[in-house]
Amino acid sequence: MASLEAAWPERKMNMNETTKIRVLVVDDHLVVRVGVRTIVNAEPDMEVVAEADNGRDAIALYQQHKPDVVLLDLRMPDMDGPETIAQLRRLDTEAKIIVLTSYDADEDIYRAVQQGARGYLLKGTFPEGVLEAAIRQVHAGSRHIPPQVADRLAKRLAGPSLTPREISVLELVAKGLSNREIGNVLSTSPGTVKTHLKRIYAKMGVGDRTEAALLAIQRGFVILR
Repeated sequence: MASLEAAWPERKMNMNETTKIRVLVVDDHLVVRVGVRTIVNAEPDMEVVAEADNGRDAIALYQQHKPDVVLLDLRMPDMDGPETIAQLRRLDTEAKIIVLTSYDADEDIYRAVQQGARGYLLKGTFPEGVLEAAIRQVHAGSRHIPPQVADRLAKRLAGPSLTPREISVLELVAKGLSNREIGNVLSTSPGTVKTHLKRIYAKMGVGDRTEAALLAIQRGFVILR
């Protein structure tokens, strides 16, 4: 009984404290995490409760700390941003995630929003105070998609979609494989690969495999590692 009584005053004090927005920062660059942590912790109504440098650790830390908002980079080792978003949303359908990244390709934006990101900010492009405002906005249940990002998303939604098979073909084209080599990797015939490429050219508005590969990398359909 004595121990319970001793704990009670501390519990009452915590209940009276202002509740802070608890933030998980996920980025594979230490300097970025330090910068974001400094910005967030300078605000009286928010704090960084954990940091991760890859998607798998982010999932474990989310389960441990149950943060209110996740700030997440898109391209990281081990597990990329969209897959991390999908995993977090499977764990918690109410997970509130803001993408904080250097990548603004149409497909990057589309995949992140499609998986459930509620905000999308490009590193180094937003004025002072925008990150903090975005955290508060998303925490309150709204979305934060800047106009230039929304425009890119609208263009992606309006354009023709590539199938998973077509993207697989494009990835191998970008690596320099011939139709026969692509067919061997995908267990199909060179003729079928040629048919896929014709459809890809038509959808992307290009005339050959070099143009297709370059545009695929530019738009984020293909990520060379």
